Amino acid sequence: MNNHKLKLFACNANHNLGEEIAEYLGVSLGMCQVKRFADGEISVEIGESVRGADVFIVQPTCAPVNDNLMELLIMIDAMRRASAARISAVIPYYGYARQERKSKARDPISAKLVANLITEAGADRMISMDLHAGAIQGFFDIPVDHLPGVPLLAEYYKSLDMTDLVVVSPDVGGVVRARNMANRLGVDLAIIDKRREQANKSEVMNVIGDIRNKNVIMVDDMIDTAGTITKGAKALRDMGAKEIYACCTHPVFSPPAMERIEQSVITEVLTTNTIPIDRQRQGECSKIKVLSVASLLGEAIMRIHESLSVSRLFDD
Repeated sequence: MNNHKLKLFACNANHNLGEEIAEYLGVSLGMCQVKRFADGEISVEIGESVRGADVFIVQPTCAPVNDNLMELLIMIDAMRRASAARISAVIPYYGYARQERKSKARDPISAKLVANLITEAGADRMISMDLHAGAIQGFFDIPVDHLPGVPLLAEYYKSLDMTDLVVVSPDVGGVVRARNMANRLGVDLAIIDKRREQANKSEVMNVIGDIRNKNVIMVDDMIDTAGTITKGAKALRDMGAKEIYACCTHPVFSPPAMERIEQSVITEVLTTNTIPIDRQRQGECSKIKVLSVASLLGEAIMRIHESLSVSRLFDD
């Protein structure tokens, strides 16, 4: 049992999610203010004592990525200097995760750089959901709790009681995630083999598996500009698929994602609130359904605080 008091704080990136987690835990969200000087420098003011506390800071590093990352780093530093007993960075969406290896000479490995920054700022633990590459856990020299989004998404599809169903991975790299979804739904798996010519652009080449006259669920960790998911959906429809659904954990939705989804053959895109959807910036779309991850993150936080197993959350 942890004798240190649990304290939950939220920066500006997804304050609503922080409030939902606090409600689930039955605690008040910690008092803090994140301000900016006239030149854009970030200033943090913590409005209560955290000395000896078990502190959790909720902050996805979504757009604006650099601002939100700096908010997190400065908040962690402030907590460390205020003598918090333990600091856990709760990063539902981990930015820079797509730069996790050198694809060609002289490329940076930005995912490792960000891991170093978070650790050096003073974090004792990191909690995240659906990292773009699982190996990113190894970039940290502190414990990492990596929570999968597929169980939450799968429960929703189970409730729809769909028939003639097949799960599709939009690329070879997402096969493990798609297989997890397929196993949970008890259906077959198919794979889209595509060639990516440049960042945020893709070309569908082939579909491996039987999708003709089947209802399809395409599953990915994130949807950015929606080029991959909408082109993949069109290819599946051209090859005889019936209703096409898509899901992801992280709704990055960089413009023109919403427009592409709205005009696509996709029936519905299921996602979560790891990232807040800014409809003013990202646009409106009638096909988006959002599930909350507050209870999942809240339960993980409570288990970490009480030194209980987190992996038991996902036992079948």
